[in-house]
Amino acid sequence: MSTPSATAPATQHAPAAPGGSPRRLGSLGPLGMVLTGCVSVQFGGALAVTLMPRAGALGVVTLRLLAAAVVLLVVCRPRLRGHSRTDWGTVIVFAIAMGGMNGLFYEAVARIPLGPAVTLEVLGPLTLSVLASRRAINALWAGLALAGVFLLGGGGFSDLDPTGVAFALGAGAMWAAYIVFSARTGRRFPQADGLALAMAVAALLFLPIGVVSAGSRLLDPTTLALGSSVALLSSVLPYTLELLALRRLPASTFAILMSLEPAIAATAGFLILGQALSATEAAAIALVIAASIGAVRTQVGRGKAPVPAPEA
Repeated sequence: MSTPSATAPATQHAPAAPGGSPRRLGSLGPLGMVLTGCVSVQFGGALAVTLMPRAGALGVVTLRLLAAAVVLLVVCRPRLRGHSRTDWGTVIVFAIAMGGMNGLFYEAVARIPLGPAVTLEVLGPLTLSVLASRRAINALWAGLALAGVFLLGGGGFSDLDPTGVAFALGAGAMWAAYIVFSARTGRRFPQADGLALAMAVAALLFLPIGVVSAGSRLLDPTTLALGSSVALLSSVLPYTLELLALRRLPASTFAILMSLEPAIAATAGFLILGQALSATEAAAIALVIAASIGAVRTQVGRGKAPVPAPEA
């Protein structure tokens, strides 16, 4: 299957989401779903940073994936039978991308501030937007975002931990894969069933890593409670909204919207973690946001036919 593009057909089945009605979530529209998910995941990420002294980066990821998997499996109750080998293959790759994205990103924010980490991570979705879109002008917006990223690093990221930078870039690559396979999973499974199954697979794959890394610290009641909160904010709500949005939104547009996350992350980092930005860092993030706005306006200006309304 090819990477979803701006010409990908929209689904005409009303998707349902855990804990809410399709109509209520659908009233947000695909752009509203993505932006709501962005806010949720970044404030959840800030909360996760406060949890790291208790369980470590990999321990936090394990708690996040396990708690999210339990919630999604209980609410969605996905069918295990009746799926093709290709369906399961898609779920497994989606799970690997999800687990890898989380693990690499949490290792990054354990070493560098949240805002710069997300700014580096967003290179993955921006690269995807250029590859998935058929309009050359998107390369201009991606170039503007790249200029912001290099400004953030002062031309060489000398002020940031190089290991943290490498983890953030790796997380960006996994994020691009997550976008592609989230869209494919959403088309192959009803409601949020594919997400629930992928989350369960990701949790099982990551569990041994978390146990080796954090050990008995994972069983502390306070740590479990905070980890569950991180799961709801950073996994259950945003992943569900993103999966539903990708049924109606081209992958290229979705990837461009992810450029807004550095600003949201910087805000969350300041409000929750006290991580203030320098003038140069703020300017760098502003360039990334400008690239996002320009690219979205380009997509809206294409004059596409309206997306068919979901059936009741």
